[in-house]
Amino acid sequence: MLTLALALLPSAFLAGTPDVNAQEPSQPTPGQQVVLVTGSTSGLGREVALRLGAMGWHVIVHGRNQERGIEVVDEINSQGPGNARFYRADLASFDQTREFGESLLRDYERMDVLVNNAGFGSAPNERLVSEDGHEFRFQVNYLSTFLLTHMLMPRLHSSQPSRIVNVSSLAQSPIDFDDVMIENNFSGGRAYGQSKLAQIMFTFDLDEELDDTDIMVNSLHPATYMPTGMVLRAGAQPRATIDEGADAVMQLVVSDEIEGGQFFRGLVPARANDQAYDMQARASLKALSRELTGIR
Repeated sequence: MLTLALALLPSAFLAGTPDVNAQEPSQPTPGQQVVLVTGSTSGLGREVALRLGAMGWHVIVHGRNQERGIEVVDEINSQGPGNARFYRADLASFDQTREFGESLLRDYERMDVLVNNAGFGSAPNERLVSEDGHEFRFQVNYLSTFLLTHMLMPRLHSSQPSRIVNVSSLAQSPIDFDDVMIENNFSGGRAYGQSKLAQIMFTFDLDEELDDTDIMVNSLHPATYMPTGMVLRAGAQPRATIDEGADAVMQLVVSDEIEGGQFFRGLVPARANDQAYDMQARASLKALSRELTGIR
């Protein structure tokens, strides 16, 4: 199963290790705000990274494709006033995700904002398995986000006020805790929707855990069918622009007018799937996530 699943993936998904830089990496200046945008070599993540660089932030660009990552870094560094550094890591691998987190803890003393944007869409409509043996979308879209976020928590704590933004979706499928890895009745849409609902449940839980801190946690559906690679591969007709999606993400990054613990549809608060408000379901998800990632 694993061999077949990996064979179905593009070669870029299998490439590389964290912290691969084509030139001497940029470093944040004293007092400069630091943001990590996962999945920022293309699409929505790229646009958010460019905007934050234009605002003077130090942007940690992440992705699987080194060439595209360096292009984004070069664009941010050349346009100023911010600067950027690229790290390559495949979130389909817990080993690479852990190495990525360890590299960031080594290289950075602060982390003002974490934007968990990286993801894998509903296409192809085939059940793929990660190298760790988990349903592919559940690991890439959710479990590795859970792992990386917890690893970076010391930097988010020391940089308060800080923020975590989880880029989710309106496409939400309830989690069947008797078959979380969807070995039965699989569909790519169901797997994607389950992983995105898990992100929202994680958002609500984490916001409650951090209630006595100045760390704000929110999730959002940025826009419907932006012309990203994920949408185009699924054969969907774009209905919104990447700029619209970036506007929604940027609000959660910089606005002083919002509160934490919310799910947004674009620029406005919205209600997520009912399971996101089920305390027992969230507790089950948290316990499972800790078990699978080794987070204690």
